[in-house]
Parts: sequence; C-alpha cells; structure tokens
Amino acid sequence: MTHPLYVAFIWHQHQPLYKSPESSATLSTSQQYRLPWVRLHGTKDYLDLILILERYPKLHQTVNLVPSLILQLEDYIAGTAFDPYLEVSLSPVEQLTDQQREFIIQHFFDANHHHLIDPHPRYAELYDRRQNKGQAWCFSNWELQDYSDLLAWHNLAWIDPLFWDDPEIAAWLKQGKNFTLGDRQRIYSKQREILRRIVPQHRKMQETGQLEVTTSPYTHPILPLLADTNSGRVAVPNMTLPESRFQWAEDIPRHLRKAWDLYVDRFGQTPRGLWPSEQSVSPEILPYIINQGFKWICSDEAVLGWTLQHFFHRDGAGNVKEPELLYQPYRLQTSAGDLAIVFRDHRLSDLIGFTYGAMSAKQAAADLVGHLQAIARMQREKQPEQPWLVTIALDGENCWEFYPEDGKPFLEALYQNFTDEPHLELVTVSEFIEKFPPKATIPGERLHSGSWVDGSFTTWIGDPAKNRAWDYLTQARLTLASHPEATEENNPEAWEALYAAEGSDWFWWFGVGHSSNHDAIFDRLFREHLYGIYKALNEPIPSYLRQPVEIHEALSDRRPQSFIHPVIDGKGDEQDWDKAGRVEIGGARGTMHSSSPLQRLWYGVDHLNFYLRVDFRTGVKPGQDLPPELNLLWFYPDKPMNNSPVPLAEVPDIAPVNYLFHHHLGIDLLTQSTYFREAGEHYQWHPRFSRAQVALNNCLEIAVPWADLQIPPDYTLRLVLVLADEGSYSAYFPENALIPIEVP
Repeated sequence: MTHPLYVAFIWHQHQPLYKSPESSATLSTSQQYRLPWVRLHGTKDYLDLILILERYPKLHQTVNLVPSLILQLEDYIAGTAFDPYLEVSLSPVEQLTDQQREFIIQHFFDANHHHLIDPHPRYAELYDRRQNKGQAWCFSNWELQDYSDLLAWHNLAWIDPLFWDDPEIAAWLKQGKNFTLGDRQRIYSKQREILRRIVPQHRKMQETGQLEVTTSPYTHPILPLLADTNSGRVAVPNMTLPESRFQWAEDIPRHLRKAWDLYVDRFGQTPRGLWPSEQSVSPEILPYIINQGFKWICSDEAVLGWTLQHFFHRDGAGNVKEPELLYQPYRLQTSAGDLAIVFRDHRLSDLIGFTYGAMSAKQAAADLVGHLQAIARMQREKQPEQPWLVTIALDGENCWEFYPEDGKPFLEALYQNFTDEPHLELVTVSEFIEKFPPKATIPGERLHSGSWVDGSFTTWIGDPAKNRAWDYLTQARLTLASHPEATEENNPEAWEALYAAEGSDWFWWFGVGHSSNHDAIFDRLFREHLYGIYKALNEPIPSYLRQPVEIHEALSDRRPQSFIHPVIDGKGDEQDWDKAGRVEIGGARGTMHSSSPLQRLWYGVDHLNFYLRVDFRTGVKPGQDLPPELNLLWFYPDKPMNNSPVPLAEVPDIAPVNYLFHHHLGIDLLTQSTYFREAGEHYQWHPRFSRAQVALNNCLEIAVPWADLQIPPDYTLRLVLVLADEGSYSAYFPENALIPIEVP
C-alpha cells in the first residue's frame, strides 16, 4: 500500500521559574515573580495555538507543557503571582515613584514593535517619542495620562488577536487612549480569564483525540548534565569543565516523577511522551525515563547524525538527501527495556521558528507544504511501502512575536493547505508509533550525548561563567546531601529551590552565546534559588552568592545569537538587529581604525538572506568623509571554484584583501545603486543578476538573497568589506579578519 506522508508537529511550551524563593519570607500569600513572561505569553501564545487547530478537526498535533510553566500559570490564575510589570500596571499613576516611572519608560516597550506596538496608534505614538526624544525627555515631559495609557497598552498588546472579538477587548482597542486604573484592572482580569482556559482546553482536546499533551522534566534541567557534567566532552573532547564534577543522577528520577505526578493530576491520565529539556539525551538517562513509564522521547537530527556517524546533507532546496534515515522512529534498546525516539527535521523546524515570519502567510505556508510534498514524492520513489514520519518540533511561543497577528494568518493558511492536501496527514507521535512501531533499532549505549544545539552541550557548560554556575550548584547540592534529615516531605523548600536551580535556562544565558535585556535578572534568580537551599537548611549563605556570576556589561564583538529578519530601510531598528553578530571597529580594535568613518558592523542570516548593517560615525557623509563606494567580497575557504582578486586599483598585498574571491557586490553609497559579479576563469569577473536590497539612512542596511550566491545549506563562507573611491582601494573592514557566515 502507498502511505501518505505523516507529519508530527510538537510545540514546546516552556518558561523558567521566575518566582523568587525570597518572596515567601516576606509575603504570606503573594509570590514575587521577577519577570512577566508567563503571564504575557500565557495571554498571547498558549491558548490560541490550539484553538486555531481545533477548527481543523482532521489535523492532530502534539503540545509539550513543561511542569514549571503549568505551576506558574496556576499562581497567576489564583491571583497570588505578582511581577514588577503587573505591580505598576495596577498602581495609580499619581502614586508612581520616580524609580517606577523610569522602569515603565524603559521596559513597557518590551515587545516586537513591528507586530505588537506599531499596529496600535497610541502605543506607537508613545514608542516613537521614546525612540526619537529619548528616555530622559519622556521622564521630564510625560503627563500622568501618558503613563496610564502605556501601562494599559503593554498589557493589551500581549493579548492574542484571536481574542479581539471579545466585547470588552474590542472596546479597549477602539478606545485607544485615556485609560484609567479601572480599565487596567479589568485588563488584568481578562488576562487571568485567558490563562484559566489553557490547561482545560489542552485536556479537552487530548480527550477528543486531536491533541497529545506531553511533559518535560520538572523544572527543565539538562538531564545528561545532572547525571555527569563530564558528558559535555562526548561531543567536545577538549571542553573545559567546571572545577567540581556534578554527578547527581539520583535527581533525574525525582524530576521525572514530579513531572509525571503533576501531569496525571492535571490531565487525568498518564503521559506517553517526554520532551527531554533542550532535546538533550544520553545513554545514562534512558533507564530512568523507561522506569518512570514514558513510551517515547524526541531529539534533534544532529543527535541522530552523531549516533549513526552520518551527516545529513541537503540539496539546493534544503531537502534532506537521505530522508529514509531521518523520517522514521527508532527503538532504543536498553537493559531496562525499550523506548521509542523520534528526531526532528532541524531545518523545517527552524523555518517556522525563525524565517516564515518575514514572509507573507500564504507564501510561507506554501513553502512549508512544498517541502513536505517534495519529501512525499521521495517516499513514493524510494520506499512506497514504508510509512515515513516527518517530525517538526520547536518552541511554541517565542516565534509568533515576529509574525503578523501573532501567526494567526500563517497557521490558518497552513492548516487549510494540510486539509486540502491528500498526501499529507498530521498525526500525534503516539498515534504514529502505535500504528507503526519502530523497526529500526539503536542500542541505548550508542545514543549520542547531545542536544538540539549542534549535537553538543556547549550552550550550557564549558564557558567560564557557565562553569562557575555549575560549581555554585555543586556546592549547594553537596550541602543538601550533608543533611539527610532534610527530606522532600519535611523540607520541601530546600528541594524545590534545588530543582529550580537545576533548570537549564540560567546556564543558557550565562557567558558567551546568548544575551538579553534581562541577563542580570536571570543571574539574580539563579543565585536566589541557591540561597533558598541554604536558608531552608539553616546554613550560612556563601559570600560568593552575593555577587553576580558574571559582570553584565555591554559586549564588544560577538557571533550571531539567532536568526534575524530586519526591515531594510536604513533606520537600524534596534529590535531587528539585537540578535545579530557584531564587530566593533571605530576605536575599539586598536589604532588602525581609531579614526575610521565606520564604527560597527552587524551581520546575520535567515533562510532567505544574508544581512549586513554598517553604522557610521556621527556626521559622516559619503563622498566627503567617507569614500563613496562600498564593496562586499565573499571568500569560500577550501572550496574548488573560480576565484578572482579584488577588482580595484592599488589594493595592498596584505591578507585578507589579497585573497581570491568568488562573489562581489558593489554599492554606490551616493545613489544606493548596486551591481553584482561572479568570478570566472582566468581571474575575470562576470556580471550577474541580483535581488540585493540596500538602504542608507541612519545607517547602511543590506540584504543579499542566498539565491544570488547559489550555494547550498550548511555552507561556510567569509566576507570582507572594502571602501573605494573611483575604483581605487581605500580601506577594508573588519581589521585583520573576515566576517564568518554559516549558511543555514
């Protein structure tokens, strides 16, 4: 028989524990939350996702709800959770302190302004004032009504558009301004109404069979690192490890049992699937998962590749060349029993998570379905009798902020395409495994120890700051172990603080790799959870926990932190580029460029384009203080192809400008016109068509489609910028280096 192509979406819904253990010592009924993201994402992302799906009853999906998220939602529903954003939102503006007013101006635009601020005229007006006139001006000139309106709009904007037909919400959106304290109190009540529906709606749809709800270890720890921090060296043999080796495998069954029990209580049945935190797996953790009763887990294609010693190559369209290896479940064989595992298609998951928000809804939906149709054709050609399962698994909350209307038009277009396409069938993972038990096997001891990030654990260990945090955790864990009388039954505070500190998120933000506007708060929360262990045991708190794990100051050079999708308008929108790579130039890299007209380079990618932004020194004008021609030259290390020298006169014989390059984009900074060339034989350059976008205003912004470069995914290339005047070399950037670019 010929099978349809089965597709399993798994949406991962997670937030770390923002609740401070310090609050319990000062507040009898209220819980102090350091950040508002459970409440705000709860009103924007968790309920609407499955309500849209419910309109398409033939389509089945899987949603993972992390226990720590459920518990925090319940605090807000009960009215006992208060975060700093909520506290000022419910305060009379007449009583706001100067510190609170500064906090509001600084943080109440914490949202993607393209999709959460700009659509609302009053919110956009306040945002433009802050951006154009500055925070100090707003503090000196804003009236009380400005504060009240901003407080209202920050909470309104995070309510999903799916709920805008609610009469009260519709009235607030129409009102637009002149919000009162009473309005803000009712908006908060509406938020709690939405939060109250999340878990019951998941339970209802699971009972009807359209949804499978899975769980994760209790507070989202990296289980392989709890078992042994030395597992970091499986993928990176020379990794620098913490001074103290963390080996507390006994905490793994505790996290799994607590997750299991909470799930049974909230959903009235036992869970079948487990989303290991950060899709992190290792041979050591499998027996604990099996013994707890889970039937399947999921991980990333990189982990499968390491396990099989097979790199998944893709064709020019981004489709896997060896699909039969990836698109099937596997049976992990261990002495404790067997466990099914599915591996997600990393690229298809990333397209939804990082790229489709920059495309029109219909175009994006058609692109994803087109990839799946191509896979279905390969299935019919290669293995028509064998059912294939394509697993698409990703964060189910953060990406929608980058989509118009929080992704509603995209999901509707996508689900309609699935409904109309007879060769694609959306299933839950358990449905597929029960119907088609895995035939391929992997001995448990052969499973690679790694995560979804490059098949390694470098995001959570190996960096000096991350290692320091592990050492702090180890000392706290040893202190708890020295108190055998402190059990989970008679001293739950100590154990809950431990579980919170073992969560993955703190290590994610420490050190190099990821950064946010709240790094210092994450640092503080981690240390507060460690405080909680010592306080509950009546032990003195180590002095080092009084100081931040690392200094949180502005970074200099850095690699890209995530995909970006900037609007190419020359304005250098701070939110568009906050996850981009950055190279400091003017005065920050020695003396060579101390008087450079260029100050900083920003660069990044998505699946459509390479992006570059150039910040100039204030007052610099092309043709006067700045040579009028900018040349982008791409170098392809260790790739056999035709290459040519920089096509300018008077180029010095120094690296890297004496390299041979394959692509060249010339930009006239006076007219913003471009020309594109490709190297040919005999060191010649040949003109090629380009769809590159260029805009010069406050800065220079450039988008170069990957289609111009005609290179496949997972490719490495390098870029240098060369300034010229009338075809003669002037200067190059960055100093003594090339910008590293990884094609997604």
